[in-house]
Amino acid sequence: MPRIVIVTSCPTGTALTYVAAERLRAAGKRLGYRLWIETQGAMGTIDSLGPRIISQADAAMIAWDVPVKTPERFDAKPLVRVGTTTAIEGPDEVL
Repeated sequence: MPRIVIVTSCPTGTALTYVAAERLRAAGKRLGYRLWIETQGAMGTIDSLGPRIISQADAAMIAWDVPVKTPERFDAKPLVRVGTTTAIEGPDEVL
């Protein structure tokens, strides 16, 4: 089972941040992936990804339209960067 840490973030920190997270979560379930998702949005950072979780992941993804906080914490992982719209429209493909 692939394990992936994901951060989602959009300019206003509202709809796209959370829709991307939900679409990726649903795709991960369909594909049999273990996902940990952190949202950086209007409500602040939700489900912050700590070092222990990041160390357990096989890869990382940032679905963003604005810079995310502390992206360097994923430097040791294969990293995919996509826009939130891409994650929403094709979550299976980006995973």
